[in-house]
Amino acid sequence: MKKVWKFLSYVLVAALASAVTLAVSGVREQAPSKLTELADLIEERFIGEADRTAMEDAAAEAMVDSLGDRWSYYIPADEYEAYKEQMNNAYVGIGITIQLLEDDAGIEVVKVNEGGPAEAAGMLAGDVIIEIAGQDARGMSTSDARELVRGEENTQVAITVLRDGVEIPLSVTRMQVQTIVAEGQLLEGNVGLITITNFDTRCADETIAAIETLLEQGAEALVFDVRNNPGGYKHELVEVQDHLLPEGPLFRSESYTGQVTVDESDADCLEIPMAVLVNGDSYSAAEFFAAALREYDWATVVGTQTCGKGYYQNTVLLSDGSAVGLSMGKYSTPNGVCLADVGGLTPDIIVEVDDDTAWEIYTGTMDPAQDPQIQAAVEVLLGK
Repeated sequence: MKKVWKFLSYVLVAALASAVTLAVSGVREQAPSKLTELADLIEERFIGEADRTAMEDAAAEAMVDSLGDRWSYYIPADEYEAYKEQMNNAYVGIGITIQLLEDDAGIEVVKVNEGGPAEAAGMLAGDVIIEIAGQDARGMSTSDARELVRGEENTQVAITVLRDGVEIPLSVTRMQVQTIVAEGQLLEGNVGLITITNFDTRCADETIAAIETLLEQGAEALVFDVRNNPGGYKHELVEVQDHLLPEGPLFRSESYTGQVTVDESDADCLEIPMAVLVNGDSYSAAEFFAAALREYDWATVVGTQTCGKGYYQNTVLLSDGSAVGLSMGKYSTPNGVCLADVGGLTPDIIVEVDDDTAWEIYTGTMDPAQDPQIQAAVEVLLGK
């Protein structure tokens, strides 16, 4: 049976075609839209095979792309659950971080989550995955590997790893895994380092917990690392800012209707030396986190220029299970600066890194003692 063409619902326009001819003089039956005409024409007369869902997805994505807004996006129905998992910082999988090796040598396990299914099965960081569920992983993309690794909770996935030249077969039970959003470690000089992966679900709780733990361990200064942080929810950002900053405005939002909202901080704050690390892949909430701390003269910003994302997106679920993340407003710093208008946030101290170092920072394999941006921040905090 042919699927019903529902494309106009994707842009939230109600255009219902009546099946009954109206008898009122001068009133004509509503003509079908151009997209409906084209879809019908293709389905009825195209000599090859046509997939109605694929046409709908392509048309919807093209409509969003036509806006010329790099921040708006379309999510096909079969990708929406993965999108929700990402925003919730939770997924059904085995709890590893991976990266492709050169020359199709396999997929390296960069990190094994503590207490996760992979650790329980005996997988180690540094293992090279060469087979997943009976399929050769050498030459496989990371996205294809993730699709094979993930699946129904409490099911098994067979994975073969290469360790010191020896092939080791493992059977790993897929479980609900929570992504670590924020974690801290105490560096030399009693400087606490807090790495914030994103500002999605649980960011505020985990960040504040990491701050409190480091203070209990004797931290006398803090470095917040929001490099490669794609941003997230405003309420998570504001809660972290409120914990750190004194009374005053934290974040300004203006919706498409012109309504302006200002989030405020109370008087409780944390008064110790701070620095924030940023780079070109610090987006949205990550940029505004750093900008607010600097505008309050609360922290020194170290790293490289951020991207300058100044619009926020609301995700709207559509009738077929797909969704659109549409830019519906803009935001600005406590002082009213829209970072999109100024090309991003320029650090107080610019520290460039080469591509190899940037990759190690991205994958989380760089030792803080060898990280030039972390060390520059530490030097500032210790007054060197």
